[in-house]
Amino acid sequence: MPKSKSHKGLLKRIKITKSGKVRFRRPHSRHLKSNKTGEQIRGYRKARYARAGDMGRLGKLLFRPLRSQEKSIADAEKSAKASSEA
Repeated sequence: MPKSKSHKGLLKRIKITKSGKVRFRRPHSRHLKSNKTGEQIRGYRKARYARAGDMGRLGKLLFRPLRSQEKSIADAEKSAKASSEA
C-alpha cells in the first residue's frame, strides 16, 4: 500500500495548531489596499479558523483528524459551566 501524501498546496496556505485547529489568513489582504478603509485593513490582520463544515474535506486532503474552533469554544463553555457548578 503506498504512503498517503498530504496536499502540499493546502499545507502552504494553512497552519495546523497543536490542538488540531486550522488557521489561515484572510483573503484580499496582500495588495491593492489603497481603496480599502483602515478598519478593513486592520481586520485582515486577524487570523481566521476553519469552520466545522470544512473539517471533513480538509481532513481528507491532509489524512489526519482536525478540530474546528466552534467545537473547542463549546468545550470551553462546558468546562466553565461544570467548574462553576462544582
